[in-house]
Formats: sequence, C-alpha cells, structure tokens
Amino acid sequence: MLRTPVVDASAASTYLPPLDFWGVLSTWVFEPVPIILTAWIGGLYLLGVRALRARGDSWPVARTISFVVLGLGSFVFATSSGLGAYDTTLLSVHMVQHMVLSMVVPLALALGAPVTLALRTLPAAPRRWLLVVLHSRLARVLTFPPLVLALYIVSPWALYYSDWYPLTLESTYWHEAMHLHLVLVGSMFFWPLMGIDPVPGRVGYPFRVLITVLTLPFHAFLGVTIMGQETLIAEEHYLALREGPMGAWLPDALDDQHLAGGILWGSGDLIGLVFFGVLFVQWVRSSMAEAKREDRRLDRIEAREAARGARVPADQ
Repeated sequence: MLRTPVVDASAASTYLPPLDFWGVLSTWVFEPVPIILTAWIGGLYLLGVRALRARGDSWPVARTISFVVLGLGSFVFATSSGLGAYDTTLLSVHMVQHMVLSMVVPLALALGAPVTLALRTLPAAPRRWLLVVLHSRLARVLTFPPLVLALYIVSPWALYYSDWYPLTLESTYWHEAMHLHLVLVGSMFFWPLMGIDPVPGRVGYPFRVLITVLTLPFHAFLGVTIMGQETLIAEEHYLALREGPMGAWLPDALDDQHLAGGILWGSGDLIGLVFFGVLFVQWVRSSMAEAKREDRRLDRIEAREAARGARVPADQ
C-alpha cells in the first residue's frame, strides 16, 4: 500500500511519518520532470531496440536492462520513492539519493550504449548531426579527462559548502536542477571511462583505472569532513523542521549529518569497487578481442606467405 505525505494545514507544512526501510519502498511522490524524462528517453531507447530487431539485427539484452531498468529505474526511484519524499527532510536520505544519482545512474546508462544504438537506428540526416556533435570541439572539451575529473571532484564540495544546497531546499526549480546536475556530471565523468559508446575523451584502460582511483580519496575526505564537523549544513532549514510537527520523531540534526557523511564515505568506496569490477571485466574482454584480432592478422600473413611460397616453384 502506497503511503503519501499528509499535509498539516495548521502548520502550513508537509507532515511525513517516521521513515523506515519499508517507508522508502512504499512512499511515492509524483515528480513530473523525472517521470517525463524517463518516459521519453526510455521510450526512444526501446523504439531503437525494436527497430534493430525488426530488420534482423541483434542488441544485447543486458544493455537494455542496464539502461532502462537499472539506469532510468534508479533515476525514478531516487527522485520519486521515499528517497525523493524525504530528501529535503533528512540529510542522510538526501546523501543516499546523491550517490545513486551521481554514480549508479550514470554507470548504468553508460553501459546501455545509447549513442551506439542511435548511430545504428537513426535516419541518415539525424545520424550525421549526431556525428557532428560527437566530433565537435565542445564535446572534446566536455569529455577532457582532467577537466571532467576536476568538475566531478569539486562539484559536491561546492554543493554542500555554499548557498547552493540551501537554495535547493527552498526552490523546487533548483531542487530538480540539482538532481539533473548530479546525473549529468556523473555521466560526463563515467561515460568515457565505463561506457561502450564511441564518445570523445576515451583513454586507455590503465589511465581509466588511475582516474577512478583518484576519485575515491576525495569522496572519502568529503564524507569524513561532514562526519567530523559541528556546524550544520543548511542549519536554518533542518532546525526549522524540528520545531514543527515532525520534531517528535526527527533525529538530532547533527547526528543525521554525521550519518550522511558516513553514507557518503562508505557508499563511495563500495560503489568504487563495483567500478573496478566493471573496468576489470571490460579490460579483460578488450585484451581478448585484441588478441583474437592479432591472431587473425598473423594467420592472414602466414597464409599469404604460404601462397607466395607455393607460387615460386611453379614459376621456376
């Protein structure tokens, strides 16, 4: 049974019941931007897969599951489930949402290879436009590894240690923009590293591992910093909530903030291990494919040499 927020008119605020694990799964809110984006993007992706199969071409089911179910599904879950309902009430809940949007969703979308699908299914003119974009200077700049690494590292610090985060708690527009920002920055970072698509910014596997390793200490350092500080992030907002009807069950704001820092630290390391696993599998597959190509090249050379040797006696 779905739980919905109860509006307390006398307090002129939204009352949410105490949160538990099942509340995260059963509480849903309608967020138009994520729902509309998911419907359009997921629909176009599935139409592309259908077009491929209609002409007899194959498309890996794992890619479809990664993009539609894991990627878009995680996006909707993070913004419209209990995570979305409580993300302005508990900083710890917001931090779970943050990690899903900035790491899980981009990785799953990248592994779905939507650009490759588009290049194989779009008509000639749109395909040319897409290729122009992929080879443009702007695309090369936006996927330049050092720049994207710096943006990915600095972005969460700027979010939590400026007026940006309090603004997202007060404005629906900026709140939705923050969700999209987390996904876009994560995609800019992980698409060239983990993705299958022919996008600019792709580097060799050793350098991909190095870049991934570099991000882990910064996530951990930010998490430890939030855990250790005694000054509240968005203090006015969170203290005001505890003076309202939810104050009876809300945890101490500083304790919740320390929990949020621990979530950022621990989940960053855990998801980082997943990234290493994906990179390792991709690296092994790439090495095996390269070995097969080299074997075929050597076989062709050997066949030509054998054919040339067979013709020499005949000419003599």
